[in-house]
Amino acid sequence: MNAEVTMIKTAAETALAEAFARRRTSLPGGREIAARREAAFRRFERAGLPHRRVEDWKYTDLRALMREGKPLAEEPDAGAKAAAKSAGSILAGLRAHRIVIVDGTFVPELSDAAIDGVTVTSFAHETAERSDALAEPANDDVALALNTAFASDGAVIRVTAGAVVPRPIQLVFVHSAGKATAVFARSRVSVGAGAQLTLVESHEGPDGVDYQINTALDLEVGRGAKIDHVKVTCEGNAALHVGTLSAEIGERAELRDFTFTLGGAVVRNQLFVASRGKDAQLSLSGVNLLRHRQHSDTTLVLDHAVGGSTSRELFKSVLDDESHGVFQGKIVVRHDAQKTDARMMTRALLLSERAEADNKPELEIFADDVQCGHGATAGSLDENLKFYLMARGIPDKEAEALLIQSFVGEAIETIAHEGVRADLMFAAVRWLGARGS
Repeated sequence: MNAEVTMIKTAAETALAEAFARRRTSLPGGREIAARREAAFRRFERAGLPHRRVEDWKYTDLRALMREGKPLAEEPDAGAKAAAKSAGSILAGLRAHRIVIVDGTFVPELSDAAIDGVTVTSFAHETAERSDALAEPANDDVALALNTAFASDGAVIRVTAGAVVPRPIQLVFVHSAGKATAVFARSRVSVGAGAQLTLVESHEGPDGVDYQINTALDLEVGRGAKIDHVKVTCEGNAALHVGTLSAEIGERAELRDFTFTLGGAVVRNQLFVASRGKDAQLSLSGVNLLRHRQHSDTTLVLDHAVGGSTSRELFKSVLDDESHGVFQGKIVVRHDAQKTDARMMTRALLLSERAEADNKPELEIFADDVQCGHGATAGSLDENLKFYLMARGIPDKEAEALLIQSFVGEAIETIAHEGVRADLMFAAVRWLGARGS
């Protein structure tokens, strides 16, 4: 006789079930979208919050970290919108078209939607008008399933084929001060054939408030298009942030993606990237600057489905105090993806004996004519190099800062846009200057 095992629901899982029961009829979208939301939530219900026994979540036990479910955020009031006008200060030097999302709600009066060659609308409007606005999740990831079930708003951006957008478009995500709520935001960006775009996401919120963010971006890059995507996470020091990028890359298209994490108590950036066309070029990089007891997890799955593509991955973490950095990277090369050239490297720099780095790079290769490799390192500052600098009159702390700046600079230099690159390097220098505070 087989006994059926029933998992005991956590307080967070129970709260999410109650929230979905209350909200599902008021979420935007017709019957088809409502059915997709229902199926996604049932997928979550069967699996529950991911925990350490789920291999992809081995180092980020969300079931333990997310002890309670926060009430869903309401539409922002006038005060929240007014405060959002000054958001995105980490990229203060960037001259960009700003698209502002406050507490998961698209705010048109704060957004610059008049962009040549580009149409901008809200995700809520899109789901109300089109049955295909909310895509079926491409995988069974539970966090993405939750986003599919709950996401009510965000931005939808379409770049016309052949358009070259001279200024970056910045998606500014802001959480209202003083509100311990849960936000589910969904955005879509479609870049037409031969178009070019720099897209920046910035996420921020107040310190001392244990709010929760689940955000997702669906990205489609058409044939011969070029996109630079940079995500900057500066959440408050008690926040939990889970972000998912789902990208489809076409023939001869180019994607440069960079993730930069400074803030948040717990941050997980998931990247599911599929190279669907021949001769695609991909560069996926990132930098984590962590201190105190911050936890940041970068999980990447790069799927080379067809041949002739090139990908380069470079991720670096600087870990101080009792912080914890995680990198899980998997490159999959399908049977038909001959002539693929894929290289992955992750490096962690530990500034404290109490800091921890977990690196897990993987290759799954089903083709025989490929060039693939991966590597991972973790260690402390090179004392010989530090001594070399100090012997030339550079003080101890300044010598350390120069070495750390050089370490992260290799990854930051992969950002194509000069303004974004300069702002993030300056942010890294500020972080170094605040060490020990």
